[in-house]
Amino acid sequence: MKRGLWFVAGAGTAVYVMVRGRRAAEVFTVDGLKDRVGAIEVGARLFRDEVAQGKTEKESELRERLGLVPHGTPELTGGRHKAVSTEQKQEGSN
Repeated sequence: MKRGLWFVAGAGTAVYVMVRGRRAAEVFTVDGLKDRVGAIEVGARLFRDEVAQGKTEKESELRERLGLVPHGTPELTGGRHKAVSTEQKQEGSN
């Protein structure tokens, strides 16, 4: 009984080590590395899109809360005032 138990335990351990070793070896092949790099690129693209979407949503919420015009709509459409760009503001302050 004791020998059978140790045989099964050894065989199970050998199978486990072989499977893990094969997976580890596959990671370091050219195809495995390409897959990893591709997954990182997809993850970075998804993260970038999520951040851009969150930024747009928060900007809209902030503009609404502060009573500003929607993004993309000119604030000054005519009259005595004219829009001043940031470059013109910097030139005026020097």
